[in-house]
Amino acid sequence: MKKLLSLILVLTLLLSFAAMTSCGKKADDKTIRVGASPTPHAEILEQVKKTLADQGYTLEIVTYDDYIMPNRALADGELDANYFQHTPYLNSYNKENNTTLVSAASIHYEPFGLFGNGVSSVADIAAGATIIIPADDSNETRALLLLQQEGLITLPADASAAKGVTVLDIVDKKGYNIQTVEASTVPAQLKNSDPGTVAVINGNYALSSGLKIADALAVEDASGDAATTYANIIAVRSGDENSAKIKALVDALRSAAIKDYIDNTYKGAVKAVF
Repeated sequence: MKKLLSLILVLTLLLSFAAMTSCGKKADDKTIRVGASPTPHAEILEQVKKTLADQGYTLEIVTYDDYIMPNRALADGELDANYFQHTPYLNSYNKENNTTLVSAASIHYEPFGLFGNGVSSVADIAAGATIIIPADDSNETRALLLLQQEGLITLPADASAAKGVTVLDIVDKKGYNIQTVEASTVPAQLKNSDPGTVAVINGNYALSSGLKIADALAVEDASGDAATTYANIIAVRSGDENSAKIKALVDALRSAAIKDYIDNTYKGAVKAVF
């Protein structure tokens, strides 16, 4: 009799655990946990919370101030998706970290801007001036292409976003002192620099630092391949891009309401690509 009671107790506990696990899984299926940069990504995500709630989903936004942790958290399963990067950066991260993160959709494009400390135009950049640019592979390429666009440096004839370039590939620096630093620190480095210094700044970091794209000395040519190559994406683990909740997230973000929000809020500093 004792053995029978013990067996019944064990079975009851197992069934309870299974039920709890099932309920937990269902709850997780209705929670979308997304890592994002504070500006503009988290701000844009905030605009789709109600839309997703109406469909039964809870959107949890986790903000990050760097470009490493959101991918690490996604690869480790702590997030369902992240929204802060473009495909070249994601490809570089996958290669360096042996991960298989993929893009589920392109959402917006943030033009890179060239900003100056006490400099009012590209023509006023003095000989030998310091130019600060982001250090990571894809953003370094992007910054160098902008500098070439403005005639401040010369790159190899076949330089492109797809191929990638670094400061080591510069054919002619034209006397400028080009310094590479971690992308998130560029605005602060410019603010604390000597007058005459200029810097190429990522769109989201410019926004969060109070810099306006209208005040930039130069901006990426939107008619070039930058808008498509560097579109910011929803990244997920390979195989999750067609899941119901990721599709719901993408559909909510790629809506007319979000396009209007982006246009009206960021005044050209952020541009929808859908």
